[in-house]
Amino acid sequence: MTDMTFKEKSVLVTGAASGIGRAAALAFAKAGARLTIADIDVAGAEETQAMIAQAGGTVRFVKTDIAKAAEVEALIAGIVDAYGRLDCAFNNAGIEIEHLPLAGSDEATFDKIMNVNVKGVWLCMKYEIAQMLKQGAGNIVNTASVAGLIGAPLQPIYAASKHAVVGLTKTAAAEYGRAGIRVNSVCPGVIRTPMLTHALEREPRREKTIKSIHPIGRIGEAEEIANAALWLCSDLSSFVTGHQLAVDGGLTAI
Repeated sequence: MTDMTFKEKSVLVTGAASGIGRAAALAFAKAGARLTIADIDVAGAEETQAMIAQAGGTVRFVKTDIAKAAEVEALIAGIVDAYGRLDCAFNNAGIEIEHLPLAGSDEATFDKIMNVNVKGVWLCMKYEIAQMLKQGAGNIVNTASVAGLIGAPLQPIYAASKHAVVGLTKTAAAEYGRAGIRVNSVCPGVIRTPMLTHALEREPRREKTIKSIHPIGRIGEAEEIANAALWLCSDLSSFVTGHQLAVDGGLTAI
């Protein structure tokens, strides 16, 4: 593969029910992938699945809680049963549920965020890498965040979880590069997703502020993160591993 086509490639996208995950799933399917999508949101994921199928793509949906080892193990085994291998994985599922300073945070929120954003990514990588080692090759992209590169006031636990994703990414890249497995992360700035849309409906004045923190002068689109994930999974990025690709409209440049 010398371009961004994924014909006959087996690709997994987690968190595919909406937002970045849905955009990535649609993009991988359009590029010819044999797709597996995973999420706990059944209705949203089935809508994504229907969109792909209606466009003529090949797709399976597996309801999966990525924080549960047995479910992740079964997810990967099912992919191999269906498609024979796992070429690329976009570990995108995550949550963002806090808006409090560190001293105002609570233990339940800490545990919930870390369980999904860190344990979930670790479990996905654990079982994906085990399969890719059998194949002798594979590509993994994890969704981190600009909050994994800089501080994030009022989101201290989320920032810690995304810094952890960066650490897992770098370490796995160092451990498995010689086995033919590349591991990278994409670090989005503020992206227009359903979650953001709902937040802006409640506080329309925030949109101007959000735009202003990005030197490019606008909010990012989910498709722009999907394009980055596809590039990192393609042979166009064949000498890239252990990298944190900031797709942030210049947010981290200032």
